[in-house]
Amino acid sequence: MANLLEQLSSMTVVVADTGELDAIRTFKPRDATTNPSLILAAAQIPTYQSLIDEALQFSRKRIGHGAAVEEVVEEALDEICVIFGKEILKIIPGRVSTEVDARLSYDMEGTITKARKIINLYSESGIPKDRILIKIASTWEGIKAAEVLEEEGIHCNLTLLFGFAQAVACAEAGVTLISPFVGRILDWYKANTGKDSYPGNEDPGVLSVTKIFNYFKTHSYKTEVMGASFRNVDEITELAGCDLLTISPKLLDQLKKTEIPLKQKLDYLNPSSKIEKIQIDKNKFDSLMSDDRMAREKLDEGIRGFSKAIETLEAQLAHRLAVLEGGSAFSHVVHEIFMLNDLDGDGCITREEWLGSDAVFDALDHDHDGRLLQDDLFSGLGAALALSPQ
Repeated sequence: MANLLEQLSSMTVVVADTGELDAIRTFKPRDATTNPSLILAAAQIPTYQSLIDEALQFSRKRIGHGAAVEEVVEEALDEICVIFGKEILKIIPGRVSTEVDARLSYDMEGTITKARKIINLYSESGIPKDRILIKIASTWEGIKAAEVLEEEGIHCNLTLLFGFAQAVACAEAGVTLISPFVGRILDWYKANTGKDSYPGNEDPGVLSVTKIFNYFKTHSYKTEVMGASFRNVDEITELAGCDLLTISPKLLDQLKKTEIPLKQKLDYLNPSSKIEKIQIDKNKFDSLMSDDRMAREKLDEGIRGFSKAIETLEAQLAHRLAVLEGGSAFSHVVHEIFMLNDLDGDGCITREEWLGSDAVFDALDHDHDGRLLQDDLFSGLGAALALSPQ
């Protein structure tokens, strides 16, 4: 019998949710998606240090030797995302998603400018824009930015999507792809209802994506639906048949090792939505989001988390640049990161307190106890910070 991953791949496009190149080689997805949080996790692996160094050195050369460290780091952030993207595209046959700085989530013009820059960086390496998806947070400003970019032939992946209003607004804007976050929706319901677990077919995140998928297909929207941020295999199998599913290496491995029959749950040829077509303007969007506390809170939390991951990566890059250029290394980065995330001051960081992504938390949580101590950060982040140029 074919394993679950093979069966799933026959009915859904499987995307690797990682910046780790070895994992992409192992699971051979069609597409891959990444963001600063995933790149931060990948950057802890010494094998990829040369890619970080390449970006920093290229950025220094691009903007000049007299430029301040902060300017070099700002330039290097885009370079690093593109360098990882280029390496990923050497492995996969399809598209890679590259994220706009989450701190621009409410800045329409800033998002457009950054997206064009990312596309130009890929273009300089001969990579056509149809192999790139620009990841943008699903704020109203982000959706409107994506609408402009799509008209220019720049395809977008709208991320941090938790509510139906966000999904409909994206479809109305003609974006290429949306990424509703299944697992984070589940997290919210578990935290706010006191219910510890849900069967796969009752999982709030699964129900949300199912509703969006059927609505899109019923009303013939071309926007693709890519379920993301999964907590367990059941969430994935309940969405078999979705346009795309982006899955972490850990769950890809579980799918690969499991041999049970898989039933297709979603069918674009036979959607089952009874919701009339909705037209959404900004007032309607704001009203619907105001009524959806889960979507509103998770969007805000997600933007803060992705922004914090960028700031953490910036701190590492500044330190690494100092090492490469022979200056004094920045000394208290790991401690500052710990203090920033230890919200209740009890000496450990839980998943709920962690302001970064789940991928980074999992990479640092070596003993899998759901808590990060300072030693976990020093052994993870600190290892990368301590690397010396070869």
